[in-house]
Amino acid sequence: MTLTRRAVELRHLGAPPLGSSVRQTMAEVGRKAVCDPGALLPGGFWEAVGVWLERPQVANKRLCGARLEARRSAVLPRAEAGGPRTSAGPQLGTAGRVPEESRGRRAAATAPLLAGAPGQPGKAGVEEGDVPASELDSLWSDFSRSLCGNREMLAFLAGSRAGSRPEAQHELDVVLRTVILKSSPHRPLLAPTREMVVQDVLNGTVTFLPLEDDDEGNLKVKMSNVYQIQLSRCREEWFISVLIFCPERWHPDGIAYPKLTWLGEELLTKLARWSVESGKSGFKSTLSLISVLKYSRAYWALKEKYKDMVKVWPEVTDPEKFVYEDVAIATYLLILWEEERAERGVTAKQSFVDLGCGNGLLVHILSSEGHPGRGIDIRRRKIWDMYGPQTRLEEGAITPNDKTLFPDVDWLIGNHSDELTPWIPVIAARSSYNCRFFVLPCCFFDFVGKYQRRQSGKTQYREYLDFITEVGSTCGFHVEEDCLRIPSTKRVCLVGKSRTYPPSRELSLDEQRTRYINSRRGCPLGPPGREPAPASPQAAASSVHHPGGHGALHGAAGHTPEARASELWLLGFQPREKAQRRRNCAALPRDFVDQVVLQVAHLLLGGTQLTGSSPSGTLKTWNRGESLSLAEVASELDRETLQRLKRECGGLQTLLRNNHQVFEGDPVWAKPDNITNIRNERDDAVRIPLIKRKIGEWYGQLHANKFKTLAIMDKFLERSQIPKLTQEVKDNLNSPSSDGEVEFIVENLPIKKMQAQVVSLENSTKNLRKK
Repeated sequence: MTLTRRAVELRHLGAPPLGSSVRQTMAEVGRKAVCDPGALLPGGFWEAVGVWLERPQVANKRLCGARLEARRSAVLPRAEAGGPRTSAGPQLGTAGRVPEESRGRRAAATAPLLAGAPGQPGKAGVEEGDVPASELDSLWSDFSRSLCGNREMLAFLAGSRAGSRPEAQHELDVVLRTVILKSSPHRPLLAPTREMVVQDVLNGTVTFLPLEDDDEGNLKVKMSNVYQIQLSRCREEWFISVLIFCPERWHPDGIAYPKLTWLGEELLTKLARWSVESGKSGFKSTLSLISVLKYSRAYWALKEKYKDMVKVWPEVTDPEKFVYEDVAIATYLLILWEEERAERGVTAKQSFVDLGCGNGLLVHILSSEGHPGRGIDIRRRKIWDMYGPQTRLEEGAITPNDKTLFPDVDWLIGNHSDELTPWIPVIAARSSYNCRFFVLPCCFFDFVGKYQRRQSGKTQYREYLDFITEVGSTCGFHVEEDCLRIPSTKRVCLVGKSRTYPPSRELSLDEQRTRYINSRRGCPLGPPGREPAPASPQAAASSVHHPGGHGALHGAAGHTPEARASELWLLGFQPREKAQRRRNCAALPRDFVDQVVLQVAHLLLGGTQLTGSSPSGTLKTWNRGESLSLAEVASELDRETLQRLKRECGGLQTLLRNNHQVFEGDPVWAKPDNITNIRNERDDAVRIPLIKRKIGEWYGQLHANKFKTLAIMDKFLERSQIPKLTQEVKDNLNSPSSDGEVEFIVENLPIKKMQAQVVSLENSTKNLRKK
């Protein structure tokens, strides 16, 4: 690869040329112009750098993440000075005072760093490979001392400021980060890579300095694989560049330090795009509450251990998605619980109950890794029989009442628990003071029924997460949010590990929970003449053992429906049905389906006759059918038919999709002649696919109504080794046959020959459907 010399590029960037020695040690491997119509630069550049600094796995898929170890402020030493000048805080002289307009830029750029690495503050103990902040001070002191005799590196760190006056010094931000490499079966244990990152906000440069251990085991800066990301402006146009210090010393490893072409193309393109994206994610970065290094190692070990589940998956669901998703969730919980035991100073592994466990794989993995627990779901799955007796899975309905408490359980889990999701923090709070919860919300449910949106300024997903957080906070939990690394669009989890109140306030907090739950229903605090239904004394007293315990679900089975309703924490809650209804119009009588299909087909065939030329050159007419919106089709059907279809869930749309051999759907906005009708629709929900006529079942009209299918039929005849039809016969096929001709042919056909032709027609239809 030919590298453009830095001395040439600096002239384009408005900087003076460097000395000859500097020219030989710098090279620009990529530069990209950035269009900034929203005037987001330079702030957007620092946000993009923050993504690469804290979440490098977003750009480099071979990385698992990064951990920011320590941060400090410093200044570069003067080239002519006899010793370094360092600082643990701002040390700016009069000549080096930062302009007022630059202070805001620096504050915005360092905001993520000032807060520390996500999830790291408050963590107990020191992880393997952690470096105390004092070591960063010593590391920078040794490095800045070495810069006095290394003018090339000093000029590289100064960027375009190389020609400025020596006294024009200002504050830098120095960050120590650990880059965690992604493990795999081919690379099971890779040591993390450490870097010292020097951020110069005033000059728009970020320099990445790799670290290595010296002979005494102390960290020092390695002069190979040093690179810099720079923002510059020339003639009102912004540029982002990637520069290399000593290109001949760049040694790519394919993981943390890829090839220079990747830096100059892939990374540069992503940084340029991120810099001008105005939309900010309303979610935290992934794995912000646990150690990314521990997660990476544990995940690949569990994935290798349970990968064979994909081969024997008996359910109809996608095995790879569900197996690897549950492996990732189990890994997260195992690391979360391991760190919790370290914080609390205990060794006993936490117990759990998974409410709405579904296929039970999460319960199986956690149990196999030594955590006592069980899963409960309303419907038994086929795969349950494969786990063995050590995996405890129970079939039963879960109703939020005084009988469904778990006082001896450490954690309640809600993994896509649907209608139970808002109730899990309540059940955990009333089970015992030491009970915690983990929920991964998916479908949007309130305490009773579907969740109704209240804020148009947020997405429905963000609003629902805020609602579950509010429920947990009202129940007295410190609710923390994190984002999992799972193959799902709904991957934000909520964790309640600790309480906001002492155990002595349990009774008053439970009254608060009751008021909040009833307020969500919009009803008074209790029926007329009665007090609000409080929780049971066992639920209110955090230290009292509930007699129902683990047998609560079975103990409730002997109660009458009226008795169970009186024990509900909120009337109206309905668990999901045990037997899943078929809601795809498959239960409708065949005669009724054929009647609706024929009625819609005749409606679509009422279009205009079109003229086209046949292969022989003669003009032919055919009926290609027309396109209608679903609303137009529904308006032609009687009310009783529509209601009968609606009772089968999908209604008319589902029935037409089931008959895809006859109809095909296109997006309604894809048709230019329907633009006016589209604009007149009231909302997007009405803009549903068009219904277009497609031939498949009526063989007598196959060629008459679909002229373009002649070529398809010819290919079928070639594959079947049947003599081709002459052009005269093909032309005759396009003309409708009289009733007399049909009766004559049918009466003169032998039975066996007619049956063979019927079979041939059926096979022809199957091939057409495949196409």
